[in-house]
Amino acid sequence: MSLIGSYGAGIFYRVKFEEKIDWSKPYILCANHTSVLDITAMTFISQKAISFIGKAELLKNPVTRIFFKTIDIPVDRKSRMASFRSFKKANEMLKEGKSLAIFPEGKIDEQYPPTIHPFKSGAFRLAIENNIPIIPIVIENAWEILWDDGHKLGSHPGIVKVQVFAPINTDNYDEQNAADLENYVYNKMLSHWKLQNKL
Repeated sequence: MSLIGSYGAGIFYRVKFEEKIDWSKPYILCANHTSVLDITAMTFISQKAISFIGKAELLKNPVTRIFFKTIDIPVDRKSRMASFRSFKKANEMLKEGKSLAIFPEGKIDEQYPPTIHPFKSGAFRLAIENNIPIIPIVIENAWEILWDDGHKLGSHPGIVKVQVFAPINTDNYDEQNAADLENYVYNKMLSHWKLQNKL
């Protein structure tokens, strides 16, 4: 439904894959976050249904709810218990063979023009615990077309460009070196972001 809405607004998606993805396997799709268009981009990328993890507040906003109504695991970071329940549900979905989409920055960047901010560790802990590959994804220019929810700067038609990197296996990572995986993915995504957004 969100794809139809995007097309109707003249917003399309162009995706480059570093290598062909075997979508029969479960993954954690790890993308940067600058626009409500990001969730539509993630839906466009995957050839099978994916479950989304996102802030519970997004479901309360009438604008962002249109894009984020497919959130399967809302996260309330103000509550430690609620966050634990969300993490547990994500674990269960991965064990069922489902893929998850996570924006590890935890929120849309509040500064304009945006950049990629440090990640939260949840996505990487989930990947390591379940031995599931992470797919780094850089949504390069959604912010130029529709920054945040469009309330401040509006929107315009255009092509959202997306780079999908090869899956990163987590076999060689554990609790002790989970930060190494997080830093590797972060630096890989940030380097590409800087290359594409010479700000």
